[in-house]
Amino acid sequence: MEYRRLGKSGLKLSEFSLGSWVTFANQLDVAGSREMMALAYDRGVNFFDNAEAYAQGRSEEIMGDALRELDWPRDSYCVSSKVFWGGELPTQRGLSRKHVTEACHAALRRLKVDYLDLYFCHRPDVETPIEETVRAMHDLISQGKILYWGTSEWDSRQLTEAYGVAALHHLTPPTMEQPQYNLFERTRLERDYLPLFENHGLGTTIWSPLASGLLTGKYRDGIPKGSRLDLPHLGWLKERFAGNRGRTMIDTANNLESLAGEAGLTLVQLALLWCLQNPRVSSVILGASRISQLQENLDALEQRSKLTAGVMEQIENIVDNKPELPSLF
Repeated sequence: MEYRRLGKSGLKLSEFSLGSWVTFANQLDVAGSREMMALAYDRGVNFFDNAEAYAQGRSEEIMGDALRELDWPRDSYCVSSKVFWGGELPTQRGLSRKHVTEACHAALRRLKVDYLDLYFCHRPDVETPIEETVRAMHDLISQGKILYWGTSEWDSRQLTEAYGVAALHHLTPPTMEQPQYNLFERTRLERDYLPLFENHGLGTTIWSPLASGLLTGKYRDGIPKGSRLDLPHLGWLKERFAGNRGRTMIDTANNLESLAGEAGLTLVQLALLWCLQNPRVSSVILGASRISQLQENLDALEQRSKLTAGVMEQIENIVDNKPELPSLF
């Protein structure tokens, strides 16, 4: 395992981290989650990602129980939460000062920690002034309840405004963004955020590196029983891959799998190592429902040398979706 700075901050995260979305509570109980976290930690992972919305808070409770049983030194790992979808009432959603603050306190209770290392705005809130959210995050940092704050799936304009507000009022700016990034989803990280990387040193903890399972090869013959796209509460995700677009993506994944085999890699390993080739990626968040899946993911790190410049060129020829950069870059 190697470690990368979270943007321009001094915090170093493992290049692979472990996330809990979909798996904790839905597919894994406390014992299974503890086993996953123990394997990841033993292999060098030091960042564990969570959110208030994951299984309506149950994911954080399970992670908190696992952390208590594992009893690792608190200075040896980082844990995160995200705020936006806390409940159905108006005061339980969004990025108002009230919800940002109360969601932080709730996450601390569920995770059974004294502070959050990373705290994300899970989505932008068009009904709350960005200044209000930036001030709330700054205050939580001043109180020692969070160490770094960031965003997830904010566009470059929203992030630029947050940086401007922070500079104008001498507040703590965002340190990191958590965007989706994989061989099918590239534009935001590879093009839109370029000024943010250059001007503000934005860090990234990327999610869905395997495109919700499409880059595992498991969907080449349809949707297997018990897979992520088969879960009832993820019907919206299944719809994203329906129709001609989905078939095209599956065909592309099949071609990538053939290339991976020629290179001595699995498709999973090729996709994960491709993400790590981008120096703007601070950490790649892994998700797994079985120990064997997590082992395969982590084993990719031992195969780095197989992702040669020639293989990278062949990948680009297959996906044919590299974003066109602005003339400034």
